Amino acid sequence: MLDQFRKRLRAAVRRLRRVERRELQDFRRWAEVTKNLVHLSMLVFVPLAIVLVTTLANAVPQLSFLLFPPLAAGSYTLFVDPTSKYSDPKRFVAGLTIGAVCGLGALAVSNSYLTAAGGQFGVNALGAGLAVFATGVVTWPLDIEEPSSYSTALLALLVEPNQRATFVASIFLASTLVAVLFVIWREQFYEQRATYLYESMSGDDHVLVPMRGDSAGQTAMLGARLAAAHEAGKVVLLDVVSDSDTATARQALTRDTIQMDIRSESGSDSPSARTRLVGDGGDPATAGMSPDKTDLEAEVDWLETHADRIETRTGVSCQVVVASDDGSPAKTTLQTAAETNCDLIVAPYESQHGALTPYLQRLFRSQSDIVVHRSRSDRTRWKQVIVPVRSVSDVAHNMVDFATRLAGRSGRVAVATCIGSRGDRRRAEEMLADLIEPYEGAFETRVPRTSIQTFLSDTASQYDLVMIGASRDRSKASRFISPPTFERLEDVETDIAIVDRGRP
Repeated sequence: MLDQFRKRLRAAVRRLRRVERRELQDFRRWAEVTKNLVHLSMLVFVPLAIVLVTTLANAVPQLSFLLFPPLAAGSYTLFVDPTSKYSDPKRFVAGLTIGAVCGLGALAVSNSYLTAAGGQFGVNALGAGLAVFATGVVTWPLDIEEPSSYSTALLALLVEPNQRATFVASIFLASTLVAVLFVIWREQFYEQRATYLYESMSGDDHVLVPMRGDSAGQTAMLGARLAAAHEAGKVVLLDVVSDSDTATARQALTRDTIQMDIRSESGSDSPSARTRLVGDGGDPATAGMSPDKTDLEAEVDWLETHADRIETRTGVSCQVVVASDDGSPAKTTLQTAAETNCDLIVAPYESQHGALTPYLQRLFRSQSDIVVHRSRSDRTRWKQVIVPVRSVSDVAHNMVDFATRLAGRSGRVAVATCIGSRGDRRRAEEMLADLIEPYEGAFETRVPRTSIQTFLSDTASQYDLVMIGASRDRSKASRFISPPTFERLEDVETDIAIVDRGRP
């Protein structure tokens, strides 16, 4: 009984950990969307700023509580759009302070020269108008217009005569404190959010490539160039053989090649780094095909030749794995990725009756990040990449990151979104600007008023690669009515990469 209880307890703990990891992963991907991150930060840092100012006000009784309403509004303006012109810390401090000074100046003028009666709060109506007018006149030519400055100008009319200098000092000190907090948040977190939140920026550099089909060599080079962007990158070339060929494969493998029996409980041999480098000439498709070798031995030589070529061209460490097939190539691929510590699978495109093969569909349903490459030529470099997106999302971030890796410093990345004939162009342009802002490189943004299929049919030939999302979040009914974009691009002769993030 006790043993059963312990087993159930351990099982419950494992389930709770899986749920916790899944929820944490979902939250992280939700926070990758800049709009969500900004609003979340606003809920945290604006109240924190008010707490700090309130604590200061309680410690220094001379600080006026009247400064809190414009300070809260100004703090919101800072954090809600960190890249706008109103999110300038200097503008924020100067605008609030000048508003307070203009309000006090208008109050002095109204008390001395204007005779209009005050209202319920004893505020001269003409003085209130003069305060707002003076604030606009002063801030406009100085280019420090701040919405909250008009609030401080009006609140200055309510300040007691003996508290006027203190009120201005309070505005300056409190706004400076908020501005310092904003600068720290923007420079240390917001502008570095890609490093903290975008998993592909620090991961997706251990790449597994299933060597399937005629274009496996080009796909392997694509995976290698993705891995080469990170210093710790590596590539694993996978070949799956039947159980009857396992013994022959073990004899055929060199010391640089790993033989793995996925179903074996004893695990795989320890991988060793490849160090042999060869020249760039020759055709990998025919390398090592001597009459004295078996088909399997020739296959292994073919894989090793690809591995040597990848190391020579990209400088990325490359390994070759021959795994035993247990009846499910997709399962074998996923298990091999786990065994070799690969966090990205780059697979050649396969279709069946106009749709993805069951093998690729199984990969897309997995927890691994997937890139499916459809090669239309012998291209092994992709310097001009176009990335069509629908919205800012974790997949969109992955696509932009992968595109910048492939293009490098000398290449070019275009990010596009199609809005149709009635779409909001300004909103689309802001969305694209927000998407590419965390990344370095040469970008162009395109907002065509047409369908994605028409747009790519007309422009894809200008680029080396089209990188699109897998649209896995769509329902079956939606897919039936409108097939995924990549299934409607059969006539496009440019290489295509289909990207999807794994789901926990």
